[in-house]
Amino acid sequence: MFKYYFEQVHNVEVWPIISLSIFFVFFVGLIVYVYKINKGHISHMEQLPLKENEEDFLNEINGSTHE
Repeated sequence: MFKYYFEQVHNVEVWPIISLSIFFVFFVGLIVYVYKINKGHISHMEQLPLKENEEDFLNEINGSTHE
């Protein structure tokens, strides 16, 4: 049934190539992003769930450390 519809579409053979290209470009871009992201930002984000209270979190954001 679908074979009939696909036979009627002009240039149907190009769509799988376009889909593969988009898939490949997305994942290559994602890999580049992961390697270029700021390591300090990653370290900060991974510590957020472990903060003991909101005051520590706010002090870190503001850059003040009064203990």
